[in-house]
Amino acid sequence: MSVIVTAWVTEGTWPACVDAVRMHAPEDADVLLLHVSGLDVPGLAHAAYAGLLGRGHPEHDPGARLEDLEAECAARLLDAAARRLGRPCRREEREGRVEREVVAAAAGTDLLVMARDGDPARLGPRSLGPAGRFVVDHAPCPVLLVWPEAAPDVTTLPPPPPH
Repeated sequence: MSVIVTAWVTEGTWPACVDAVRMHAPEDADVLLLHVSGLDVPGLAHAAYAGLLGRGHPEHDPGARLEDLEAECAARLLDAAARRLGRPCRREEREGRVEREVVAAAAGTDLLVMARDGDPARLGPRSLGPAGRFVVDHAPCPVLLVWPEAAPDVTTLPPPPPH
């Protein structure tokens, strides 16, 4: 039975995640490259068009074009990640609440690889954004958390509490 590794790939941090899989996952691991598109940007465009410009011409709704562009970008990102991985893998694109979709995709996974999505300049809790924090707190499997670039120096640790 092979190990199942899911790598959450996002714009800007995907190379670090793919490199971590290459370094830490067994060669025979079943690797899933996961990208999740949020619904917020196309949803806002749909709502703005309907509310401000009218409902009479759905063919002019910019939300549909944004959905198409997002799907194209996700496919290109997953293709680039698969090329960088350099071994067989599966690819999956999901839509929805990003953090919840990542947690759901990690069900049945032996390892989730993800990159920090917050402040990259200093160590500490702010190095995780809201989505990353949610995933780390709720993942149903072990998580390998990587820095998208070189980790900051330990001098960037927050000061100890005053008590």
